[in-house]
Amino acid sequence: MKYGWLIKSGFWFGPKSLRDWPLFMCCLSLPIFPVAAFLVEKLLQQKYISNSVAVYLHVIVTTTSILYPVLVILRCDSAVQSGVTLMLFACIVWLKLVSYAHTNYDLRDLAKSLDKRETLSSYWNMDYSYDVSFKSLAYFMVAPTLCYQPSYPRTACIRKGWVVRQLIKLIIFTGFMGFIVEQYINPIVQNSEHPLKANLLYATERVLKLSVPNLYVWLCMFYCFFHLWLNILAELLRFGDREFYKDWWNARTVAEYWRMWNMPVHKWMVRHIYIPCLRIGISKRVAILIAFLVSAIFHELCIAIPFRIFKFWACIGIMFQVPLVIVTNYLQDKFNNSMVGNMMFWCFFSILGQPMCVLLYYHDLMNRKANRQ
Repeated sequence: MKYGWLIKSGFWFGPKSLRDWPLFMCCLSLPIFPVAAFLVEKLLQQKYISNSVAVYLHVIVTTTSILYPVLVILRCDSAVQSGVTLMLFACIVWLKLVSYAHTNYDLRDLAKSLDKRETLSSYWNMDYSYDVSFKSLAYFMVAPTLCYQPSYPRTACIRKGWVVRQLIKLIIFTGFMGFIVEQYINPIVQNSEHPLKANLLYATERVLKLSVPNLYVWLCMFYCFFHLWLNILAELLRFGDREFYKDWWNARTVAEYWRMWNMPVHKWMVRHIYIPCLRIGISKRVAILIAFLVSAIFHELCIAIPFRIFKFWACIGIMFQVPLVIVTNYLQDKFNNSMVGNMMFWCFFSILGQPMCVLLYYHDLMNRKANRQ
C-alpha cells in the first residue's frame, strides 16, 4: 500500500552478477584442497613423510583454502551475494579439511593400539581402522556433515518423489524470501539512518519495524537450508544421519540454542575445539569461550570480506552471546522450568540483534561507497 509493487524480474541478480566469473572460477577450484589433503595422508600412510611433516602440510592446505577466496574477493569488484556465497563454501571446505586431518590423526593413534581399536569398533559397530580412501573423502566433501569418519550410516534407497516435493518447496520459499527482502526489508533499510548516530527513539523504531520481516527471512532461510536442502542432499546421497537441528525455538537458555540450532557445526565444535581443549587441561568455561571466538571469526569472515567492511559487528554480536549465556543460565537456575531465558533469546537475538546488524552493515556499506565517490 505504501511503496507499490517493488519486485522486478531478475531481482536476485544485480548488475555486477555477470562480472562475478572470477569468484565462480575460484569456487570451482576449491576441490583442489581436498585433493591436496588426500595426497598428504597418502604420503604419510606410505611412510614417505613423517607425522609432524603431515601436520605442517595440513596446516598449509587448510590455511590456503580460506585465504585464497579472501584474496579473490578483495581483488575483484564483485556483488556482495556472490562474495558471501563463496565465503560460505570456503568456510565449509576449511571445516571439513580440519576434521579430515584431525580425525585421521586420531585414527593413526588408535591404529597403534590394536586392542583399543577393537574395543571401539565393537562398541560403535563401525570400522575405525586407519585407511586412506579417496572415495571416503569425496563422499565426505559432498555429504551434509562437517565431521569426517571413514563410513556413515546409509539409507536403503532414494525416494525420488519425496525429493521432487522438497525441491518444489525450496523454490517456493526461496522466492518468498526474495519477496520479503525486496518488498519490505529494502525500503525500511533505505529509509533509515545509522543506528549509532541517529536519534535513539527513531533508531529503535527502525530496528523494531525491521525485526518482523527480518525474522520471517531468517526463519525461511533456516527452513530452506537446514530442513529442505540438507535433507534433499542427504536423500540423494543416502546419508542416514538426518539430525541437522533440534527444537531450538524452545531453548530455555542461549547455550541450549547454540547446541540445537545448527547441529553439524555444533558437532564439529565439540569434536574439534571443545574436547581437544579439555584434553590439554583447559577449563570448560575457557573452552566454550574459545568455541565462541572461532564461531565469531568465521561469522566475521563471511560478512566483512564480501562487504569489505571491517567494523567487527558480526564478531561483536557473536561474542555478546557469552554474557547472554551466563545470564540465561543464571535465570534458568533461579526460576527452574521457566521460559525467561527463551524470551531473552528471542528478544536480544532475533528482535533486536539481527536487525541492528543489518542496519549497521548497510549504512557502513553506503558510507564506504560515498567515500569512494
